[in-house]
Amino acid sequence: MATEAHAPAVHTRCGHLDYLLQLADNALVLGQRNAEWCGHGPILEEDIALANMSLDLIGQARLLYQHAAALMSDGATEAVTEDALAYFRDAGQFRNYTLLELPHHGPLAPGAAAPRDYAITIVRNFLYSALMVLLWQALQESRDAQLAAIAAKSLKEVHYHLRHSRDWLARLGDGTDESHARAQGALDHLMPYTREFWAASAAEAAAAQEAIGVPAASLQAAWDTLVNDALRDATLARPPAGGPVTQGKNGLHSEHLSYLLGEMQSLARQHPGATW
Repeated sequence: MATEAHAPAVHTRCGHLDYLLQLADNALVLGQRNAEWCGHGPILEEDIALANMSLDLIGQARLLYQHAAALMSDGATEAVTEDALAYFRDAGQFRNYTLLELPHHGPLAPGAAAPRDYAITIVRNFLYSALMVLLWQALQESRDAQLAAIAAKSLKEVHYHLRHSRDWLARLGDGTDESHARAQGALDHLMPYTREFWAASAAEAAAAQEAIGVPAASLQAAWDTLVNDALRDATLARPPAGGPVTQGKNGLHSEHLSYLLGEMQSLARQHPGATW
C-alpha cells in the first residue's frame, strides 16, 4: 500500500531555502503554463518549441527542488523529496512571481474557458526570459556551488527561450494590424506585473547578503535595455510604469494559481507515495 505523502513541515524558513524555492517555483509554474499549449500551438513547430521549453523549465525546477530538498533533509528524521515540494505544497507556500501564474488571456476575457491568446504567452516568456538571462548569468558566481552549476546549465537554455520569444515579439508587433494590437494589449496587461521583479523579498535580501543570491534590482538597468531594444524592433510602445506591486514571491497570489496547482497536483495527491 502506498504511504501518504505530506507537504514538507519545514519550508521557507531560511533565506537560502526560500530563495531556491522561489527560483524553482518560477520555473515550475511557467513550465506548467506553457505546457498548456501542447497539442494546441498555432503551428506544429510552435507546439513542439513550447513543449521543449516547458521541459527545460521543469528540468530547472527539478534541479532546484532536489537541491532544496537535500538541504532541508540534512539531519532530518524523514527525507524531503522534490515531489513533495512540487506536489504537496499549497498555493500560499509557493513563491513564484504572479506574472507566471496568469492564464493565457487578458483581464477582460470571459472566464476561465476564454480562448488562449498566443501574444500573452510570447510577451510573458519574453519579459521573464530577459530577466533570467541576466539572473542565471550572475548566479554562476553564487557561493552556493550547486546553485552556480544549475545556473550555468539553465543559462544555455534560457538564451534560446529569450531568442524565441524576442523573434516572435517582433513578428507579432511588426506584423499585421491585428497581431500588433494583440501584442500591444498583452504588453499593456503584463508589464505592470514585472514590478514584482525589483521589490526584494526578505529571502532575496538574505540570499544576496550571504553571496548566495543576486539582488534583482541590480539587474534592472540591463533588463530595461534588453526590453526597450526589443520593443523598438517590434514597434511596440512600453506602457508607463505604475500600479500596485504584486506579492507572489511572498506567498500572496492571484486566484489563478490554485486552479493551476489543482490540475498539476491532482494525480500525485490522489495516489500519494505511488511509484511509476
